[in-house]
Amino acid sequence: MSSFLIHHGVVVALVCAVAAVAYGVLTSQALLALSPGNERMRAISLAVQEGARAYLNRQYTTIAGVGAVIFVLLIPLQNIRVAIGFLIGGLFSASAGYIGMNVSVRANARVAEAARGGVSKALSVAFRGGAVTGLLVVGLALLGISAYYGILTSIAGESTRHAVDALIGLGFGGSLISVVARLGGGIFTKAADVGADLVGKIEAGIPEDDPRNPAVIADNVGDNVGDCAGMAADLFETYAVTAVAVMLLGVLLFNQQSAVALYPLVLGAISIIASIIGTFAVRSAAGKVERALYQGLIASGGLAALAFIPLTYWMMHDVTLKSGQATPHWWKFYLCALIGIAVTACLFVITDFFTSTRFPPVRATARASQTGHATNIIEGLAKGLQSTAPPALVIAFGILGAWKLAGGGTNGIYGIGVAVMAQLSLTGLIVALDAFGPITDNAGGIAEMADLPEEVRNVTDPLDAVGNTTKAVTKGYAIGSAALAALVLFNAFQREVGFKHTFEIGSPPVLIGLLIGGLMVYLFASLAMEAVGRAGGAVVEEVRRQFREKPGIMEGTEQPEYGTAVGLVTRAAQREMILPSLIPILVPLIVGLISVEALGGLLIGVIVVGLFMAIAMTSGGGAWDNAKKLIEDGAYGGKGSEAHAAAVTGDTVGDPYKDTAGPAINPMIKVANIVALLIIPIIT
Repeated sequence: MSSFLIHHGVVVALVCAVAAVAYGVLTSQALLALSPGNERMRAISLAVQEGARAYLNRQYTTIAGVGAVIFVLLIPLQNIRVAIGFLIGGLFSASAGYIGMNVSVRANARVAEAARGGVSKALSVAFRGGAVTGLLVVGLALLGISAYYGILTSIAGESTRHAVDALIGLGFGGSLISVVARLGGGIFTKAADVGADLVGKIEAGIPEDDPRNPAVIADNVGDNVGDCAGMAADLFETYAVTAVAVMLLGVLLFNQQSAVALYPLVLGAISIIASIIGTFAVRSAAGKVERALYQGLIASGGLAALAFIPLTYWMMHDVTLKSGQATPHWWKFYLCALIGIAVTACLFVITDFFTSTRFPPVRATARASQTGHATNIIEGLAKGLQSTAPPALVIAFGILGAWKLAGGGTNGIYGIGVAVMAQLSLTGLIVALDAFGPITDNAGGIAEMADLPEEVRNVTDPLDAVGNTTKAVTKGYAIGSAALAALVLFNAFQREVGFKHTFEIGSPPVLIGLLIGGLMVYLFASLAMEAVGRAGGAVVEEVRRQFREKPGIMEGTEQPEYGTAVGLVTRAAQREMILPSLIPILVPLIVGLISVEALGGLLIGVIVVGLFMAIAMTSGGGAWDNAKKLIEDGAYGGKGSEAHAAAVTGDTVGDPYKDTAGPAINPMIKVANIVALLIIPIIT
């Protein structure tokens, strides 16, 4: 078995990747066979589909032009193998987000229709819609990596080292798609949301998802292009980049290059099977939606943890370090994998604590709304800052444990890489939980706009509330995995430039780089926030114009111009995302040309500052969002109260925090590190 896995690990990875894609295809067919409801429901769903498709078509057309230029530049900078890898990574990442989003926007009406049959039925449809995206992400990521690696080593006759180097290009392709999808989708969704809320809820006094609001379709489109396609691209990139980084690190450290290169791929492959089995464990009991979703995740994690035992033994029990030092026992690598799963569990629990209506942070934010808008903002900011401490400690202890188990020193970084790869073994179900959010949100919107019976809203509203929490906890997971993946990438960068370049804090170039790295995060986040503010302001003006020029909208005698609002936000998002997207590409390039040591400091600064900024933004924004939900459910005066108005303001501030700037920092961190690896030939 050991020999089989080492020599046929690519085949194992390909088979499991194809199984994930097959699961996505079969599940999609089963979902699309369900009833999408009455004519009104189908019309609303179709409008969302057309808006989302138009946005992504325009986004990918823009990226294609940039990608073509980068493809050409990579040939002289690196070689044709890296350039082809870049192309594969970009195409597969875009495909995962595009296909998954198309299923999600079709599942929304089917969830609303299924809600007529109760919570369990609606939950099943919504989760399976999300699972399509989740399994496609891991399936296509693993398919791209393993297939290209297999072609290079088996057909092109490349060495393991050269093949892994080419895969860095694949990671960069996924990273480029990710940062643009996260940023552009985030600007779109929050500009539409902010515009719809400010005019609809506060000025016109109409409910969320009221069909009289001209921005309501744009809001529903944004949920999908931001939370579904955006998260899919984000975690596709994290998965691919981490796998490639661990492969590269293994090749640099160990003598048995095939075994250590294939080890992360085989871990990912067996985890896909565990994830597919885990999807069948998602069953609602007595309406406990959150518990039903998490029991699928727990089942998948448990099965993966068990499967890692023989796999780690077969592939790692006889590897040796190039340095000649004593190689850690194989079971220590297995314990590193368990640390990765444990870190994931802890991040879920911590993020849930700071963003769920069941716990003190959200309740305190809602309570602060009673005394006005300012106190709501102050409390939300405080909770966001507080939320950084527990995840940082968990990640720190996880790094320490994995590093020590793998032997410490420079060799111990491989243990951290194994922990991150194990953490990402749950990506399929994590993305499914995230996509569950926009699907249920849209289902509730369709139920509202189509005037479905109250008992349907009584099903979709609790699903939507849980979806808000799952979106928040999956963002916490994405941030944690991004920080750990970036640490592995930085170590690979350090080894590639050679240890003649040291990155000591006392060195002025390193300190300068640290400051520039931190500056990049703040500048990137500020530009993303400003983009939402400008685009949201344009939506506000458009909605006001329609209400002013078409007074019949409020009486129901005139139809809002939904398409005008969708087109406006699409153009704004595409325009606004360009400048921030260039920061993680151009700044490392410029700094690297000046000083390698400064570039190393920059990467450290981006990782550390980015981790804290991303956690504070996503958790703080989640607390604001669910504080509003808590009040809308009747707490502290309920809808229409002064506390509710203050909570809406807090949620409006928190929207670009948690759904635009915060999540986009994840790919930004990794893009900077990947760019540093790619420019090594011209800076050393």
